[in-house]
Amino acid sequence: MRCPFCQDAENKVIDSRESHEGSVIRRRRECLACKRRFTTYERVEELHPLIVKKDGRREVFDREKIVSGLKKACEKRPVSADQLEETVVAIERQLQGMGEKEVPSSVIGEEVMRRLRQLDEVAYVRFASVYRSFRDIAEFMDELKPLLESEERERKAKAPPGTDG
Repeated sequence: MRCPFCQDAENKVIDSRESHEGSVIRRRRECLACKRRFTTYERVEELHPLIVKKDGRREVFDREKIVSGLKKACEKRPVSADQLEETVVAIERQLQGMGEKEVPSSVIGEEVMRRLRQLDEVAYVRFASVYRSFRDIAEFMDELKPLLESEERERKAKAPPGTDG
């Protein structure tokens, strides 16, 4: 590991810590030549499957596309950066756990929607409206109907006995 300041290759590790649930090791290093400190991150090289797009093209998995989609869906919503990162990490782990060399993009899209639905319903609807590219309001309402019914069941379950909810 070269020093980012003087490019010398000799340095020592002065502190190591796990982060992101043990999937990353953060190391504080000190350059032996210029004595400046810097941080490096070490993670297991992950082998992601190729993503098969709707038109049949294949692309290398790009985590930033998931991050970008989640950020857009969660804009101005009470969803923290940590929650977004946990969601992306969980999706990546699920993909790796499948052990497939190729995965349809629809599998990833559906998983993002499933996790967004649990995270924030408004973000879920935003993502679904773009992902599903509804042709008309009826299709959009078909997507919303189960969400509204689920919310109604929860509201009634929380209502005190003897009330209509």
